[in-house]
Amino acid sequence: MARIDGSTLDLQERVVTINRVSKTVKGGRIFKFAALVVVGDGNGIIGFGLGKSGEVPDAIRKGIEDAKKNLFKVSLKGTSIPHEVIGEFGAGRVLLKPAPEGTGVIAGGPVRAVVETAGIKDIRTKALRSNNPCNVVRATINGLKSLRNASEVAAIRGKTVEEIIG
Repeated sequence: MARIDGSTLDLQERVVTINRVSKTVKGGRIFKFAALVVVGDGNGIIGFGLGKSGEVPDAIRKGIEDAKKNLFKVSLKGTSIPHEVIGEFGAGRVLLKPAPEGTGVIAGGPVRAVVETAGIKDIRTKALRSNNPCNVVRATINGLKSLRNASEVAAIRGKTVEEIIG
């Protein structure tokens, strides 16, 4: 899959979660921050990144830089997705279902952030098992990566789109 250059796109960023972690040392506690960030152009290109730093703004900046390095294209069908899919990562599982136009985005926090930055307007989702934001985002991304439209399936099978759709 070809790498997508994030510098040429007009990307919008969304911070999904900021996690504070602490380390206890002889002099007391040291706090650091991890920011999970999703970026997308609202037209099918999306990426996510994790940034860690001693300050929140630095962690967010690092997360955005990481997300811009991991961009990929999502197969869309109008304002929704082409078919139902379950994305998995670790204990996180996310069910993504296409919805008719006008339904809107029916999704929880981390899934909503990913889906809206990807530019999907109509979808129904359900986070199954884990509710850890990092695993839910990665499961959603894996589900979106596994989507294929009719032309991609036709090319793999060596048929025309009309033969597959029927």
